[in-house]
Amino acid sequence: MSKKRILIVEDDVDILRLLTLELQEAGYEVLAFDSGIRGLSAIREADPDLVVLDLGLPDLSGQEIARRVRRTGDTPILILTAADELNTKVDMLNAGADDYLAKPFHVEELVARINVQLRKRSLGSTRTVGDMTIDPVRRQVLWGDDEVHLSPREYDLLAYLAGQPGRVYSRKEIETNVWGESLPPSSNVVDVHIANIRGKLRDAGGYGVIRTVRGIGYALKS
Repeated sequence: MSKKRILIVEDDVDILRLLTLELQEAGYEVLAFDSGIRGLSAIREADPDLVVLDLGLPDLSGQEIARRVRRTGDTPILILTAADELNTKVDMLNAGADDYLAKPFHVEELVARINVQLRKRSLGSTRTVGDMTIDPVRRQVLWGDDEVHLSPREYDLLAYLAGQPGRVYSRKEIETNVWGESLPPSSNVVDVHIANIRGKLRDAGGYGVIRTVRGIGYALKS
């Protein structure tokens, strides 16, 4: 599966460079623009999976870009803003933004919010990885024609890994995006859930579906 494509429009070149490097490190394909006009044109041509948009652009405001993008599509838009007032937030959401993050911000939070929006976009789309089918609406997993009965947390973990088959997800990423928090360093809860999922898939005929990358994390075989 190809990488998810994130398009960034941010006129601060230092922030733009930092976001580009961090999102590439997180496994995304990144397109970066420091101009609102050029960014809007690229959004129309590149069809990104999500747009990270600075609100205070000098040539064309992020709010106006969001309005124009929303007229013709449903691409998720996450706005970065130095303003944290209620009226500004309401205006952004009314313009079509899906989420916002006030500056200064932690890159880890930005990545987590991007992941949330991408998961929301995929909701309702059945995903097939090899002989496995994941139905987000029914929260159901099939191996061939047989249902694999998972606990709610096991399902969330497997669906998360299936977001980008072949990509290695670190334990920290899994904890943040599946459990919603960082777990104690001594915790083996992720390993236990992975073992349970493997056992249930194996019982249904699925062998070697989840790959362990020692010292890093886990990946769903593509």
